[in-house]
Amino acid sequence: MSHSSLPPSSLPSSPSSPSSPSAGAPNLAPAALGAYLFAFRGGELLVREDGAVLPLDDIRHHLADAQADWHTVGSHRGQPCLALALARDSVPPAGYVFRRLREVMGELEATAGALAGRAFQVAEWARTHRYCGVCATPTERVAHEFCLKCPNCGHSNYPRISPAMMVLIKKGDSILLARNANFAAARYSALAGFVEAGESLEETVHREVQEEVGLRVHQLRYFQSQSWPFPHSLMLAFTAEYLDGDIQVDGTEIIDAQWYGPGDTLPNIPPTDSVAGRLIRANLPGK
Repeated sequence: MSHSSLPPSSLPSSPSSPSSPSAGAPNLAPAALGAYLFAFRGGELLVREDGAVLPLDDIRHHLADAQADWHTVGSHRGQPCLALALARDSVPPAGYVFRRLREVMGELEATAGALAGRAFQVAEWARTHRYCGVCATPTERVAHEFCLKCPNCGHSNYPRISPAMMVLIKKGDSILLARNANFAAARYSALAGFVEAGESLEETVHREVQEEVGLRVHQLRYFQSQSWPFPHSLMLAFTAEYLDGDIQVDGTEIIDAQWYGPGDTLPNIPPTDSVAGRLIRANLPGK
């Protein structure tokens, strides 16, 4: 399927600190000044021109109508953080620019980077669920949770999370690394793909491995998970042992796949702030 193979995630793990977002936080934006703004124009985040610094609430009136529904998504440096998807033709205020979220997340402070992922998912959810999907009535926010509810038929919408798996295949002292046709750089990573309706994660691993490289695997072991907000995924990483088969790339999503063993020069792999980079480095050949 066209979306079944994902590029390696590059998001930092969400920190477990007092300033991390809490799952039960209300989604109504406070009126007080001093909040940090996560303002998105499509897949771009508004930051200062002189660096990856978030704007504060004092420029909110330059970005959207006063009645715009900003959503509280957590706190940073003791201040609330608000998120909103702006119009696609929005112009940044003086001293600010829109930068691609994928590029800027790693430059933000760790807590802010993790919050940026959550903020983007919440902002996109709110933007795409302004009307009920059942009866087309404008939806209303529920104050105590992330929920947009239809006042007419009662249909409720919650932020969507799409689970996806990543698997690094091991064969003795070797690991399999593959290049996805959609990778912007000549980068190799573990295999990845979305979970289809009715599948378990284990079934997804077996299906994706068979479809993409023609191999069979066994002895799956869970490694780690990571939020991947492009637009709303949760990546769950595994290792698996090679069982049988010869590498046969599908040629559409995977254009190359090779075994790398001890002493081999590794290709360009994902950075350590991604679950893909950590998965590969934790299982380097001969380690």
